[in-house]
Amino acid sequence: MVENGSGGGNETQWWWWWAMASMAQLGWGVSAYKRGYAGDSRLMPLKAFAVASLFLGSAASASIASLQASGIHKVQDFVDLGANIRTGIGAPPRVAKEKVDDR
Repeated sequence: MVENGSGGGNETQWWWWWAMASMAQLGWGVSAYKRGYAGDSRLMPLKAFAVASLFLGSAASASIASLQASGIHKVQDFVDLGANIRTGIGAPPRVAKEKVDDR
């Protein structure tokens, strides 16, 4: 496996596993959709839910793969990315709202 190189830990790049899972789910969902429904009509909602779950799972896996491939692993990475974008477009930085204790 390839080392990530961000921070001295043993982080391994797993994004390609997520990408493969996404492709497999998408392929399975497309083949199930094209095959259509055959069988007892009472089970049709279950099959429709299963096919929809495959498409939704494929989208979720692809999202995780793209985030990990781009180097975004934590919420703080998103915050830093947002700050960099705001700086790049010339917008003033956002000030974090402080928690007020009402005692």
